[in-house]
Amino acid sequence: MAVFTPVTGDQLRLWLRDFRLGEFVRLEGIASGIENSNFFLDTTEGRFVLTIFERLGASQLPFYIALMSHLAERGIACPRPIADREGGKLKVLQGKPAAIVTCLPGQAQTQPTVQQCAAVGEHLAAMHLAASEYAGDQPNLRGLAWWHQVIPQLEAHVDPAQWRMLVDELHAQDRFHASPRYASLPRSAVHADLFRDNVLFDGDQLGGVIDFYFAGVDTWIFDLAVACNDWCIDDATGHWNPGRLQALLGGYCCFRQPTALEAECWGEALRAAGLRFWVSRLFDLHLPRDAALLVPKDPQHFERVLRARREAPQDHALEEAMHCAQSSVARRTLKRA
Repeated sequence: MAVFTPVTGDQLRLWLRDFRLGEFVRLEGIASGIENSNFFLDTTEGRFVLTIFERLGASQLPFYIALMSHLAERGIACPRPIADREGGKLKVLQGKPAAIVTCLPGQAQTQPTVQQCAAVGEHLAAMHLAASEYAGDQPNLRGLAWWHQVIPQLEAHVDPAQWRMLVDELHAQDRFHASPRYASLPRSAVHADLFRDNVLFDGDQLGGVIDFYFAGVDTWIFDLAVACNDWCIDDATGHWNPGRLQALLGGYCCFRQPTALEAECWGEALRAAGLRFWVSRLFDLHLPRDAALLVPKDPQHFERVLRARREAPQDHALEEAMHCAQSSVARRTLKRA
């Protein structure tokens, strides 16, 4: 958990006068996230989530706030930003940008079931289709340009074999991102961080997706790869859990059929997703900033994931899921006929 900016009850009581949320009751730090200060905020009107933004600037934040509002208005289960009495959804608290959003039901699942993975796939496809109408155009701030900025700083903190893999994969991603295939991939604003701790469940019922503050315009196949690299693996090895993988991809493909080009680029997208989180975890471990509470996540986990993806570059799981989804639709059509 990272809590960088402490807030007192008296400060909240004064600040909340600008909202129609009743009276302040309680504030509790949330034990997840490493980028912002997050709190459960209880008022006489219910429970909300307060975020104080530690890194993102005022010019970047409207993209995330407007994206959540856009998705919530279209029926996507995600936090809905709360406007103050004058209609503003971003304010200043303790000298930093802050926002209040609705609190969604459920809990994160560290050991998801096949049914939960299928629900994640369906929800992710629905988010992609809804986001295709969103006009915001902010790039993925943890994408290729950021990898080029951070990876040179890591050479002193990794062993020679790790350094060789970092550089080799970065060059491979340079070639992929410069290719006509990459330029033709479907894209929009995407979540880009759809890990198990960012999806809430009540049993097998998906309560919602949270923490959109790594979102940016990127390819849909990258967003899907990020989710699969977390939800569908054996945590000890980074290799696939076949049942979870088939369920998540099947749920996605039944709701939104990927293109043939996306299936062709699936292996490269999986490697891109593995590199992105290995780099960020190395960065958080070796180049940290001060925080009241900060526990960096293990970089070796995503080193294992990336290594497993590089060992099997021709991954046909998405293509197989597309075929199964098409066959399922065809069977239902014949049955109705």
